[in-house]
Amino acid sequence: MPGIERAMDRPLPLVSVVIATYNMGRYLPEAVASVFNQSYSPIEIIVVDDGSTDNTADIVKSWQADARFRYVRQENQGQQIAKNRGIAEAKGDYIAFLDADDRWKLDKLARQIPLFSNPSVGVVYSNAVFIDENGRETGRRNILCPEGKVTEALLHENFVSFGSAVVSKHALDRCGAFDASLAMSIDYDLWLRISTEFQFAYVDDVLLEYRIWP
Repeated sequence: MPGIERAMDRPLPLVSVVIATYNMGRYLPEAVASVFNQSYSPIEIIVVDDGSTDNTADIVKSWQADARFRYVRQENQGQQIAKNRGIAEAKGDYIAFLDADDRWKLDKLARQIPLFSNPSVGVVYSNAVFIDENGRETGRRNILCPEGKVTEALLHENFVSFGSAVVSKHALDRCGAFDASLAMSIDYDLWLRISTEFQFAYVDDVLLEYRIWP
């Protein structure tokens, strides 16, 4: 994108991409490739392996020579612990989340990071499409996606697709990471907390492919 490489002669901020995975060796290469192929740089990819028993450890070997990639393995403790580990390992000004069976569109970060020029914005999210186990599109997510102060709207519905979200490190430092005591809805809880302190921005385009499979 024109002008994306420099803004007012300042280098672009680092984006840390956290991919928590458990026995997702089948789909992990697609997820990681969709990050490596982003039109935006700089990035770092942090794959947190939550005790996988499949071939994940072998699959990641092909990326470990790349300085942008880090692999962290831990005993199985649940997705909330794995995602928090990724946040703790992150060095970026912004943290993006991607589930190991989903994929990004190639201009995702390039479309989202500029919206953080508003210092009141803590989360930038986008629309998504659904794909099946073979990567075929099966439908689009059609719901209301508000911007600005969104706490009231969030109380009615969690409209932020997890894998579409980029969060400022400042917002996480201020509002906390995922609640380790929750087994489900950990992203919903996080969005609600951040929404009380920061605004949300929305890119009205499909930047995430969300996989639904048996």
